[in-house]
Amino acid sequence: MAYTNIDDPSAFFQAFTYSGTSNTAASYTFTGNSNMKPDLVWLKQRGYSESHVLFDSSRGVEKGIYSNLTNAEANINSSLTSFDTNGFSVGTSNVGSGGGTYVTWNFKANGGSTSSNTDGDLTSTVQFNSTAGFSIVLYTGKSPIEPLQVGHGMGEAPDVVLVKNRSGSRNWVMYHKDLTAPAANRYLMLDNNVYGELANSTLWGNVAPSSTIITTGENASVNQPSENFVAYCWKERQGFSKFGKYVGNGNTNGTFVYTGFKPAWIMCRRIDGGGNSWDMHDSARDPSNPSGRTFYADTDGAELTGNNVDLLSNGFKQRDTSANRNGSGNTYIYMAFAENPFVTSTGIPTTAR
Repeated sequence: MAYTNIDDPSAFFQAFTYSGTSNTAASYTFTGNSNMKPDLVWLKQRGYSESHVLFDSSRGVEKGIYSNLTNAEANINSSLTSFDTNGFSVGTSNVGSGGGTYVTWNFKANGGSTSSNTDGDLTSTVQFNSTAGFSIVLYTGKSPIEPLQVGHGMGEAPDVVLVKNRSGSRNWVMYHKDLTAPAANRYLMLDNNVYGELANSTLWGNVAPSSTIITTGENASVNQPSENFVAYCWKERQGFSKFGKYVGNGNTNGTFVYTGFKPAWIMCRRIDGGGNSWDMHDSARDPSNPSGRTFYADTDGAELTGNNVDLLSNGFKQRDTSANRNGSGNTYIYMAFAENPFVTSTGIPTTAR
């Protein structure tokens, strides 16, 4: 059985839904067991087409980047205006004040407190939460363009690294430890559903992340002189987060994936073929099984229904035959974060849904 140091995952991650307020400023309070000041807020309008937008406390308020677009960072006036003690506030823009319903996925790093890191070839800005295994890294590319080492501050090699060029119109790129070996020569694009995993030695320079640095190659998505970048880095924590892969079976009695906790949020992506989107489920929108409400991280589309997966006390089980999440013989990578650990630090099992 899986034991954990995080008995209440809501102290470090929360999925949260709310209703907009029709072009007036508002503050929203999370509903988890613990108060949590978020450092990364990933926000999506549910009812109509509108881009996913991500804000983080290292870059600052009103600075959004869009998971489904290659666009550079945008200054969105009156958007997310503060990261609060247990939630966040928005102004009068379209990220929560335009009416309708919204969902956010929220991660805690270090309360917005950053430090300088000189482990690499440059000085990066990091804020890291050791308990949750999450780091936000800011860095600026430098000349000449050559493999660049960037300190991430985690003290252990991250399992997932997601990078966005903030200055230019470039693809989001992801390193995941379970891409086809050698994973350091593979990547996925978050904003693009045309391709599965791609081989490219210019992304990570064929060097896997170490306990201190991320190596970036000669590619403008991760390294361009004088351009600014953000990297989100995660390391597995037993009973709280899991990053792995599974093979689909093409059956409504689908593949079961053991995580060691009851997921609050999962995102999966087929890697052995193109034309498949990043599939996102959470327990905030679907507190009971099946979890059928889906977003695709690479599109601006409204929430879809009927794409079923069961979020169980110790993992998730696909209940759909779509190639997006459970095609027969297809390989998928995933990220998952906990609502409850399967077994607490005191050895008490949680109950199934």
